[in-house]
Amino acid sequence: MIELLRFDFMQRALIAALLVGLAAPAIGTFMVQRRLALLGDGIGHVALTGVALGFLTGTAPVLTAVVVSILGAVAIELVRARGRTSGDVALALLFYGGIAGGVLLISLAPGGSNATLMSYLFGSISSVAVEDVWVIGLLAVAVLGVVTVFGRELYVLCQDEEVAKASGLPVRFLSLLIAVTAALTVVIAMRVVGLLLVSALMVVPVATSQQLTRGFVSTMLLSMLFGMISTVGGLTSSFYVEVPPGAIIVIVALTGFVLALGLGRFVRRSRSQEFSHEQQA
Repeated sequence: MIELLRFDFMQRALIAALLVGLAAPAIGTFMVQRRLALLGDGIGHVALTGVALGFLTGTAPVLTAVVVSILGAVAIELVRARGRTSGDVALALLFYGGIAGGVLLISLAPGGSNATLMSYLFGSISSVAVEDVWVIGLLAVAVLGVVTVFGRELYVLCQDEEVAKASGLPVRFLSLLIAVTAALTVVIAMRVVGLLLVSALMVVPVATSQQLTRGFVSTMLLSMLFGMISTVGGLTSSFYVEVPPGAIIVIVALTGFVLALGLGRFVRRSRSQEFSHEQQA
Protein backbone atom coordinates (compact mmCIF):
# COMPACT_ATOMS: atom_id res chain seq x y z
CA MET A 1 0.00 0.00 0.00
CA ILE A 2 2.82 2.40 0.87
CA GLU A 3 4.47 1.92 -2.50
CA LEU A 4 1.27 3.06 -4.21
CA LEU A 5 1.55 6.46 -2.54
CA ARG A 6 4.80 7.12 -4.41
CA PHE A 7 2.75 7.71 -7.57
CA ASP A 8 1.02 11.08 -7.85
CA PHE A 9 -1.86 9.68 -9.87
CA MET A 10 -2.53 7.04 -7.22
CA GLN A 11 -2.56 9.67 -4.49
CA ARG A 12 -5.20 11.59 -6.44
CA ALA A 13 -7.17 8.43 -7.18
CA LEU A 14 -7.17 7.30 -3.54
CA ILE A 15 -8.38 10.69 -2.33
CA ALA A 16 -11.15 10.59 -4.92
CA ALA A 17 -12.00 7.00 -3.93
CA LEU A 18 -12.35 7.91 -0.25
CA LEU A 19 -14.65 10.83 -1.09
CA VAL A 20 -16.74 8.65 -3.38
CA GLY A 21 -16.92 5.89 -0.76
CA LEU A 22 -18.27 8.40 1.76
CA ALA A 23 -20.76 10.27 -0.40
CA ALA A 24 -22.33 7.52 -2.51
CA PRO A 25 -23.65 5.30 0.34
CA ALA A 26 -24.74 8.37 2.33
CA ILE A 27 -27.33 9.45 -0.23
CA GLY A 28 -27.84 5.84 -1.28
CA THR A 29 -29.27 5.07 2.16
CA PHE A 30 -32.18 7.43 1.50
CA MET A 31 -32.65 6.08 -2.03
CA VAL A 32 -32.83 2.47 -0.82
CA GLN A 33 -35.19 3.44 2.01
CA ARG A 34 -37.49 5.14 -0.51
CA ARG A 35 -37.27 2.23 -2.97
CA LEU A 36 -35.43 4.28 -5.58
CA ALA A 37 -32.40 2.02 -5.76
CA LEU A 38 -32.26 2.27 -9.57
CA LEU A 39 -32.39 6.07 -9.63
CA GLY A 40 -28.59 6.30 -9.61
CA ASP A 41 -28.41 3.94 -12.57
CA GLY A 42 -30.87 6.06 -14.53
CA ILE A 43 -29.01 9.28 -13.74
CA GLY A 44 -25.77 7.56 -14.75
CA HIS A 45 -27.20 7.00 -18.21
CA VAL A 46 -28.23 10.64 -18.43
CA ALA A 47 -24.77 11.72 -17.27
CA LEU A 48 -23.43 9.84 -20.29
CA THR A 49 -25.24 12.39 -22.45
CA GLY A 50 -23.63 15.17 -20.42
CA VAL A 51 -20.15 13.71 -20.87
CA ALA A 52 -20.73 13.31 -24.61
CA LEU A 53 -21.97 16.89 -24.79
CA GLY A 54 -18.73 18.04 -23.19
CA PHE A 55 -16.71 16.20 -25.83
CA LEU A 56 -18.87 17.64 -28.61
CA THR A 57 -18.63 21.25 -27.44
CA GLY A 58 -15.02 21.08 -26.29
CA THR A 59 -15.91 21.97 -22.68
CA ALA A 60 -15.20 20.10 -19.43
CA PRO A 61 -17.21 16.83 -19.51
CA VAL A 62 -17.54 16.84 -15.71
CA LEU A 63 -19.29 20.21 -15.71
CA THR A 64 -21.65 19.33 -18.56
CA ALA A 65 -22.38 16.02 -16.81
CA VAL A 66 -23.34 17.93 -13.64
CA VAL A 67 -25.77 20.17 -15.53
CA VAL A 68 -27.36 17.42 -17.61
CA SER A 69 -27.58 15.02 -14.64
CA ILE A 70 -29.35 17.59 -12.48
CA LEU A 71 -31.78 18.44 -15.27
CA GLY A 72 -32.47 14.75 -15.85
CA ALA A 73 -32.96 14.06 -12.14
CA VAL A 74 -35.40 16.96 -11.78
CA ALA A 75 -37.28 15.87 -14.90
CA ILE A 76 -37.67 12.29 -13.75
CA GLU A 77 -38.88 13.36 -10.30
CA LEU A 78 -41.46 15.71 -11.83
CA VAL A 79 -42.65 13.00 -14.22
CA ARG A 80 -42.94 10.54 -11.35
CA ALA A 81 -44.73 12.96 -9.03
CA ARG A 82 -47.04 14.82 -11.41
CA GLY A 83 -47.65 12.48 -14.29
CA ARG A 84 -49.50 9.23 -14.59
CA THR A 85 -46.25 7.40 -15.28
CA SER A 86 -45.14 4.99 -12.56
CA GLY A 87 -41.68 5.22 -11.05
CA ASP A 88 -40.21 2.22 -12.86
CA VAL A 89 -41.52 3.38 -16.26
CA ALA A 90 -40.18 6.87 -15.64
CA LEU A 91 -36.76 5.40 -14.84
CA ALA A 92 -36.91 3.29 -18.00
CA LEU A 93 -37.51 6.46 -20.03
CA LEU A 94 -34.46 7.97 -18.35
CA PHE A 95 -32.36 4.90 -19.23
CA TYR A 96 -33.29 4.90 -22.89
CA GLY A 97 -33.06 8.65 -23.38
CA GLY A 98 -29.69 8.88 -21.66
CA ILE A 99 -28.13 6.08 -23.69
CA ALA A 100 -29.56 7.33 -26.97
CA GLY A 101 -28.44 10.89 -26.32
CA GLY A 102 -24.96 9.81 -25.29
CA VAL A 103 -24.42 7.56 -28.31
CA LEU A 104 -25.73 10.21 -30.69
CA LEU A 105 -23.59 13.04 -29.33
CA ILE A 106 -20.41 11.00 -29.02
CA SER A 107 -20.79 9.92 -32.64
CA LEU A 108 -20.86 13.58 -33.64
CA ALA A 109 -17.87 14.52 -31.45
CA PRO A 110 -14.36 14.85 -32.93
CA GLY A 111 -12.33 11.66 -33.38
CA GLY A 112 -10.56 10.16 -30.37
CA SER A 113 -13.42 10.74 -27.95
CA ASN A 114 -14.44 7.08 -27.83
CA ALA A 115 -11.28 6.00 -26.00
CA THR A 116 -11.66 8.79 -23.44
CA LEU A 117 -15.33 7.97 -23.01
CA MET A 118 -14.39 4.48 -21.79
CA SER A 119 -12.73 5.99 -18.72
CA TYR A 120 -16.02 7.65 -17.82
CA LEU A 121 -18.02 4.48 -18.43
CA PHE A 122 -15.87 2.11 -16.37
CA GLY A 123 -13.56 4.38 -14.34
CA SER A 124 -9.83 4.95 -14.73
CA ILE A 125 -7.07 5.42 -12.18
CA SER A 126 -4.75 7.48 -14.36
CA SER A 127 -7.52 9.79 -15.62
CA VAL A 128 -8.13 11.44 -12.21
CA ALA A 129 -6.47 14.85 -12.53
CA VAL A 130 -5.88 17.46 -9.83
CA GLU A 131 -8.86 19.44 -11.11
CA ASP A 132 -11.02 16.33 -10.81
CA VAL A 133 -10.02 15.89 -7.16
CA TRP A 134 -11.06 19.46 -6.38
CA VAL A 135 -14.39 19.07 -8.19
CA ILE A 136 -15.04 15.70 -6.52
CA GLY A 137 -14.14 17.21 -3.15
CA LEU A 138 -16.51 20.16 -3.54
CA LEU A 139 -19.36 17.97 -4.75
CA ALA A 140 -18.76 15.47 -1.93
CA VAL A 141 -18.93 18.27 0.64
CA ALA A 142 -22.21 19.40 -0.95
CA VAL A 143 -23.69 15.89 -0.80
CA LEU A 144 -22.62 15.28 2.80
CA GLY A 145 -23.84 18.77 3.71
CA VAL A 146 -27.31 17.99 2.37
CA VAL A 147 -27.40 14.71 4.28
CA THR A 148 -26.32 16.47 7.48
CA VAL A 149 -28.64 19.48 7.26
CA PHE A 150 -31.77 17.76 5.89
CA GLY A 151 -31.16 14.25 7.23
CA ARG A 152 -34.09 14.18 9.65
CA GLU A 153 -36.58 15.58 7.13
CA LEU A 154 -35.38 13.20 4.43
CA TYR A 155 -35.70 10.29 6.84
CA VAL A 156 -39.35 11.13 7.54
CA LEU A 157 -40.03 11.47 3.81
CA CYS A 158 -38.42 8.13 3.02
CA GLN A 159 -40.31 6.37 5.81
CA ASP A 160 -43.77 7.61 4.79
CA GLU A 161 -44.56 10.38 2.34
CA GLU A 162 -48.07 10.84 3.71
CA VAL A 163 -46.73 11.33 7.23
CA ALA A 164 -44.24 13.86 5.86
CA LYS A 165 -47.08 15.80 4.23
CA ALA A 166 -49.15 15.69 7.41
CA SER A 167 -46.15 16.99 9.35
CA GLY A 168 -45.98 20.02 7.11
CA LEU A 169 -42.68 19.09 5.45
CA PRO A 170 -42.01 20.40 1.92
CA VAL A 171 -42.34 16.99 0.26
CA ARG A 172 -41.83 18.22 -3.31
CA PHE A 173 -38.67 20.12 -2.37
CA LEU A 174 -37.25 17.20 -0.40
CA SER A 175 -37.99 14.77 -3.24
CA LEU A 176 -36.20 17.03 -5.70
CA LEU A 177 -33.36 17.40 -3.20
CA ILE A 178 -32.83 13.62 -3.12
CA ALA A 179 -32.85 13.48 -6.92
CA VAL A 180 -30.42 16.38 -7.35
CA THR A 181 -28.09 15.06 -4.64
CA ALA A 182 -28.11 11.66 -6.34
CA ALA A 183 -27.17 13.40 -9.60
CA LEU A 184 -24.21 15.10 -7.94
CA THR A 185 -23.15 11.78 -6.44
CA VAL A 186 -23.17 10.12 -9.86
CA VAL A 187 -20.84 12.80 -11.21
CA ILE A 188 -18.60 12.44 -8.15
CA ALA A 189 -18.19 8.72 -8.67
CA MET A 190 -17.94 8.47 -12.45
CA ARG A 191 -14.17 9.07 -12.60
CA VAL A 192 -13.46 6.27 -10.11
CA VAL A 193 -16.27 3.73 -10.54
CA GLY A 194 -17.63 4.62 -13.97
CA LEU A 195 -21.10 5.69 -15.05
CA LEU A 196 -22.30 2.17 -15.77
CA LEU A 197 -21.45 0.90 -12.28
CA VAL A 198 -21.93 3.96 -10.08
CA SER A 199 -25.39 2.90 -8.89
CA ALA A 200 -23.90 -0.25 -7.34
CA LEU A 201 -21.78 1.85 -4.98
CA MET A 202 -24.89 3.75 -3.90
CA VAL A 203 -26.86 0.58 -3.17
CA VAL A 204 -24.63 -2.41 -2.34
CA PRO A 205 -22.90 -0.94 0.77
CA VAL A 206 -26.33 0.06 2.11
CA ALA A 207 -27.71 -3.43 1.50
CA THR A 208 -24.62 -4.85 3.21
CA SER A 209 -25.01 -2.73 6.34
CA GLN A 210 -28.72 -3.57 6.52
CA GLN A 211 -27.74 -7.18 7.14
CA LEU A 212 -25.88 -6.16 10.31
CA THR A 213 -27.73 -3.17 11.74
CA ARG A 214 -31.28 -2.10 12.53
CA GLY A 215 -31.22 1.66 13.06
CA PHE A 216 -31.24 4.12 10.16
CA VAL A 217 -28.25 6.18 11.34
CA SER A 218 -26.15 3.13 12.14
CA THR A 219 -27.00 1.70 8.72
CA MET A 220 -25.85 4.89 7.01
CA LEU A 221 -22.60 5.16 8.97
CA LEU A 222 -21.71 1.50 8.45
CA SER A 223 -22.54 1.74 4.74
CA MET A 224 -20.17 4.70 4.42
CA LEU A 225 -17.45 2.60 6.03
CA PHE A 226 -18.17 -0.27 3.64
CA GLY A 227 -18.16 2.20 0.77
CA MET A 228 -14.69 3.45 1.62
CA ILE A 229 -13.39 -0.10 2.05
CA SER A 230 -14.83 -1.08 -1.32
CA THR A 231 -13.46 1.90 -3.24
CA VAL A 232 -9.98 1.86 -1.71
CA GLY A 233 -9.73 -1.94 -1.84
CA GLY A 234 -10.96 -2.11 -5.41
CA LEU A 235 -8.77 0.76 -6.54
CA THR A 236 -5.68 -0.81 -5.00
CA SER A 237 -6.45 -4.16 -6.63
CA SER A 238 -7.02 -2.57 -10.03
CA PHE A 239 -3.57 -1.00 -9.86
CA TYR A 240 -1.91 -4.42 -9.63
CA VAL A 241 -4.08 -6.27 -12.16
CA GLU A 242 -4.22 -3.30 -14.55
CA VAL A 243 -7.96 -3.26 -15.24
CA PRO A 244 -10.55 -0.46 -14.90
CA PRO A 245 -11.28 0.03 -11.20
CA GLY A 246 -15.07 0.17 -11.46
CA ALA A 247 -15.60 -3.56 -11.91
CA ILE A 248 -13.27 -4.58 -9.08
CA ILE A 249 -14.77 -1.99 -6.71
CA VAL A 250 -18.23 -3.44 -7.33
CA ILE A 251 -16.94 -7.01 -6.92
CA VAL A 252 -15.36 -6.07 -3.57
CA ALA A 253 -18.65 -4.47 -2.49
CA LEU A 254 -20.64 -7.54 -3.54
CA THR A 255 -18.20 -9.82 -1.71
CA GLY A 256 -18.79 -7.77 1.42
CA PHE A 257 -22.55 -8.18 0.96
CA VAL A 258 -22.27 -11.97 0.71
CA LEU A 259 -20.12 -12.11 3.85
CA ALA A 260 -22.48 -9.79 5.72
CA LEU A 261 -25.45 -11.88 4.61
CA GLY A 262 -23.95 -14.98 6.20
CA LEU A 263 -22.81 -13.14 9.32
CA GLY A 264 -26.18 -11.44 9.70
CA ARG A 265 -28.02 -14.75 9.60
CA PHE A 266 -25.64 -16.19 12.18
CA VAL A 267 -26.11 -13.22 14.52
CA ARG A 268 -29.91 -13.29 14.18
CA ARG A 269 -29.98 -17.03 14.81
CA SER A 270 -27.82 -16.61 17.92
CA ARG A 271 -30.09 -13.86 19.23
CA SER A 272 -33.14 -16.00 18.58
CA GLN A 273 -31.65 -18.93 20.50
CA GLU A 274 -30.69 -16.67 23.40
CA PHE A 275 -34.22 -15.27 23.50
CA SER A 276 -35.67 -18.79 23.52
CA HIS A 277 -33.41 -19.79 26.41
CA GLU A 278 -34.46 -16.70 28.36
CA GLN A 279 -38.13 -17.47 27.77
CA GLN A 280 -37.67 -21.05 28.97
CA ALA A 281 -35.80 -19.85 32.05
